[in-house]
Amino acid sequence: MTRPTKIGLMVVGGIVSVGVVFAAWSRILDRQSTLAEIQRLRDDLYRARVAADRCRNSLQTSEASLRNLGLALDSMRSRVDSFEALDRRGVPANRYPEYLDLFDSYNDSVGVWEDRERRLRAAETACRETIEAHNAISDSLQTALSDAGIEAG
Repeated sequence: MTRPTKIGLMVVGGIVSVGVVFAAWSRILDRQSTLAEIQRLRDDLYRARVAADRCRNSLQTSEASLRNLGLALDSMRSRVDSFEALDRRGVPANRYPEYLDLFDSYNDSVGVWEDRERRLRAAETACRETIEAHNAISDSLQTALSDAGIEAG
């Protein structure tokens, strides 16, 4: 083999070696980037799950409170109705102050119930958005794990 051929082979060998090292380094960096993305998604998913659980618990508490207030309103309405049923001509004059206090209290409570019910609907909408965000992160994590050839678990 002639000297120029040997030099040419060494240059080609060097270029191939650099290419192999570059390709290996690129794969290592890509893998590290993928693993970092997976970890970020796992962290985001954990935070989203905590938020969704808190939201769900808050909704359950609010719903129970609203149901209890509804039961109290039903009871008050029954008492108002019983006053009104005492006499077909209307509430007796001697019971009217008591009736009026109860009636006003009932009307005030209806307003409270309506306000709580409105806030509960808004909270349900916010929770739905929180849960949808959680699900989107979960889907992204599943896709990233699948693309990386990592089994979820």
